[in-house]
Amino acid sequence: MQRDKRRTPPITDLLVRGLRIGASTIALVELLRSDWIGGGLASLAWLVFVQVERRRAPFKPPS
Repeated sequence: MQRDKRRTPPITDLLVRGLRIGASTIALVELLRSDWIGGGLASLAWLVFVQVERRRAPFKPPS
């Protein structure tokens, strides 16, 4: 059996995951501090990183 080749190197996966976690943490902190603009922008950044991470996931056909 041959292993499936990954489209992206693992370092980029780690980078995107780190950015996603960082954006969500910043969003929570800013919203708890009642900084609505900063929290909203960080939430938007988190949403963008989630979408990027989902698009980069390898396609697996249904069995």
